[in-house]
Amino acid sequence: MHLKDEQVARIAEKVMTDLSQSGLVQLKAERGSILAAIRAAITADLKAEDSLEKDAEALLEKTLRATGGGGEIDRHKMLRMIKEKLAKERKIVL
Repeated sequence: MHLKDEQVARIAEKVMTDLSQSGLVQLKAERGSILAAIRAAITADLKAEDSLEKDAEALLEKTLRATGGGGEIDRHKMLRMIKEKLAKERKIVL
């Protein structure tokens, strides 16, 4: 998923606000450093998801070439299955 930096920042702000207002966490560090850590975690997750997507597409292309183009294969369904398998192997939640 492609999100702009400002969107990631808004999500991080919302996560921090909701957690602190719910009483589930107590802030023990400066607000800015906490927001930076949340943004970094979100960004790392998005990069992992992008990497997973690219790897799944490459594996799909390799599989289709090996099967002679896969004329009767539903590309979207096959891509989803490959992504799910790779996500499970890499312990990524989609």
